[in-house]
Amino acid sequence: MEALRQDDPRRFGPYTTLARVRESAVAVHFLARGTDRDDLAVVTAARPALASVPAFRRRFRSEARTAERLAGGPVPQPDVSPEGDVLWTATAYVPAVTLSEAIGLAGPLPERAVRVLGAGLAGTLSRVHASGAVFQGLAPGTVLLAEDGPRLTAFGPLGAAAHAEAREGGQLSVRLGYLTPEQVEGQEAGPASDLFVLGLLLAYAATGTTPLADGPAEEAAERIAHGSAELGSVPAGLRALIAGCLSKDPAGRPTAGSVAAELAPEGAADRAQGGWLPAVLAAAVTDQAARARALEPPAGPVDDGPRVPPVEDRTPTDAVPTGTALPDGGAPGHVGPPGGGHDGDPGEDSRTTRFPGTGARTPRSDRATAQLTLPEEVANTAPPPLPAAVPPPAQPYAYPAFTAAPPALPAAAPPAGPVTGRRALLTAVAAGAAGLVVGGAGVAALGSDGSASATTDEKPAAEPRPALPGRPPEPRWTYARPATAPAPLTAGVWQDRLLVLTDTAGATAVDLRTGRKVWERADAAGAQSVLTAGEDLCFLAAPTEFLWLSPENGRIRHRVRFADQFDGVPDMKVAPLTGQSGSVLWFTGSHTVTVRAPKPKKGKKRGKDTQVVKAYFFAYDVVRREEVWRVAVPPGRAPGTPAYRLIAARNADLVVRQDAGTLTPADVRAGQGKAVFRCFDRTSGKPLWNRRFGTVAPGGAAAGDQEGRLFGAVGDGLGAFETGSGKPLWTLNGTASSVFGTPVAAGALLHTTNRDQEVGAVERATGKVLWRRSTEVPAGDGCPALTLSGSARTLLAADASQVTAFAAADGRRLWKFQDIGAPAPDGAAVTAPYRVLAAGKTSVVVQRERAFYAFPVE
Repeated sequence: MEALRQDDPRRFGPYTTLARVRESAVAVHFLARGTDRDDLAVVTAARPALASVPAFRRRFRSEARTAERLAGGPVPQPDVSPEGDVLWTATAYVPAVTLSEAIGLAGPLPERAVRVLGAGLAGTLSRVHASGAVFQGLAPGTVLLAEDGPRLTAFGPLGAAAHAEAREGGQLSVRLGYLTPEQVEGQEAGPASDLFVLGLLLAYAATGTTPLADGPAEEAAERIAHGSAELGSVPAGLRALIAGCLSKDPAGRPTAGSVAAELAPEGAADRAQGGWLPAVLAAAVTDQAARARALEPPAGPVDDGPRVPPVEDRTPTDAVPTGTALPDGGAPGHVGPPGGGHDGDPGEDSRTTRFPGTGARTPRSDRATAQLTLPEEVANTAPPPLPAAVPPPAQPYAYPAFTAAPPALPAAAPPAGPVTGRRALLTAVAAGAAGLVVGGAGVAALGSDGSASATTDEKPAAEPRPALPGRPPEPRWTYARPATAPAPLTAGVWQDRLLVLTDTAGATAVDLRTGRKVWERADAAGAQSVLTAGEDLCFLAAPTEFLWLSPENGRIRHRVRFADQFDGVPDMKVAPLTGQSGSVLWFTGSHTVTVRAPKPKKGKKRGKDTQVVKAYFFAYDVVRREEVWRVAVPPGRAPGTPAYRLIAARNADLVVRQDAGTLTPADVRAGQGKAVFRCFDRTSGKPLWNRRFGTVAPGGAAAGDQEGRLFGAVGDGLGAFETGSGKPLWTLNGTASSVFGTPVAAGALLHTTNRDQEVGAVERATGKVLWRRSTEVPAGDGCPALTLSGSARTLLAADASQVTAFAAADGRRLWKFQDIGAPAPDGAAVTAPYRVLAAGKTSVVVQRERAFYAFPVE
């Protein structure tokens, strides 16, 4: 960041400028504050010399509209300037560094970070390509690395331009940072062109250098068209994928969707959880956020309207070169539409050599490296329109907190940071502020020790006053984990008596009647699942052992270490539990064995021993504390344990599906984009069948029932299938953007959820729609997660913004709830999605990270 210059504008619409962020070929980027002090944004203001060109104005606004249509996930909603002489866009400030800045600060990224980066970018490209459009906005200066994953700052050739200038006759000259073999030959760019540039970026991220594109422009263009990429420094696990992206033949390159699936089958956001940036970059992002929050507007009068910043015909000498760290440790990241390209035009940087680019169509040129000039009629051509809502990426894979019922796929977590938290609050105002007021009051009433100060004795709380229409009932109690304690790993309800929380420091039990902490045990740290083991014990599953705790005081009654219990599987690694029915739970485990090389023939050298992973599917009785059966199953992705999710537990058999994040690359290829379900005999564990159902994807929503039906997301609809034969039974059609989430069966009904933020009910046998209602939350990447109350009369939909309660029978909207969240230890706003736990027939517990609320329900 640098201080504002004398002639810089002090205002863009409602935004007051605080500092300069950086300059790109087509715009100047400012850090600004909205009407609220905490409402930070990055304003991208087009250079006036370019803004006066009609072709530029149309292209600028076209790329801004592309950003609006892509909004969601790594692309937040932009605020676009009204029609006028000054062109600008504003987007929420996200602390981040550009890819080029990151390489300058920390050098090549580790393989995990490259996978997160590539999966996030490929997911966005997949959404664009599904509409028939070409992105053309990738460059080291247009990609941001934020705490919760990658972001994009450009949505077309203008944003990624290395150089742009107005020419006589209303022409616009544009140079892109990277070209592709087909563009060097003068052909039109297509979706495969975006994959070639993605390959260059991933190689740059992994090695700090760009294959083919280093050196003088003429030589680099020749290498791009005809040379072979040297990828020896790329990690082995990424080499084949990047080589495929860099294929000279566009038809030989993978699709964006397949790249995303191979790099991170669980999804970029989920793989980024727990931290994905090297320590030096994470520190730079944190420091940058603190600097941005501390900025104040410069002293002096503030104009009501923007003043045009001075623009020289040359690139400013103080622009930050690509690949160079800023003096203060990194400029504020931003996510915005055009203008987020390379930082200035420093010439032919060795990492990002500039090559001539094009607009929407590429005129043929005599010289492959000539600077191409766009006449007005060509530059005016807008990218092919995106649909109103583009298909979202595959449902992210996660290890959810275990529940006895088949778990619902979680809604995609929103971006971390205070900006997202503020967006949730703004959503609360738009949807009705009553829930926000109640949530805020509840948090304010919490004691510093994490107990509920409003209810501190052991007596049940008084029945709440009648709720106003639409307003949530008053919580029976509230509870929050202390700021000094780790965030909960999971939470579960035991026998409708206790709320049991686990974290890395121990396990805690809270009385469900009063909200008072009952006990806390440090020797139960790290447990990932909370179950019931008969009438008198609480069962916890940890990464290396099973624990049985007394519900009265939390003392450990029994402890079974996997190494002692399961013979023949030393050093067993266990995936999150698959499911439970009655006293039996199911889970997968694996271990590595050494296979000795065969004895060599006389005179021959003995071969090397090999390491082989063996995996098993177990049934275990938690009351008798003994293994019921085990069956060998194919191993999963390294380190080798396949994670299964319970789809249906019936009287004679059970149906499971392997989590997408544990599928091996060979499994992904063999599946051809479809999920494989497995059925096992419930008594013996004998495998009965493996089957695909329609086009249900590996990460797509799926659930089953006792009558032998399986329900799964198929395209934009929800399909029902007969599990015995795979025969389709019915299809519930959705819209182009609906994408159904995991349904919940209840009696003769099947409750549905989709990414249009709609929930509903259909007849399980026929698919006939009984009702469908909106949660009135802006559409996002995830579906609301559904929970039925113990009485099955109330259906609760939880997402990143709120919890909405409906009458299960007819869909009447009962109330909605939003809170401000208990703050994280570092004071950051809470951005975790809501979660609902049924607690008896008349209560539910709503969790938002550290804060818990007990609500009465029907």
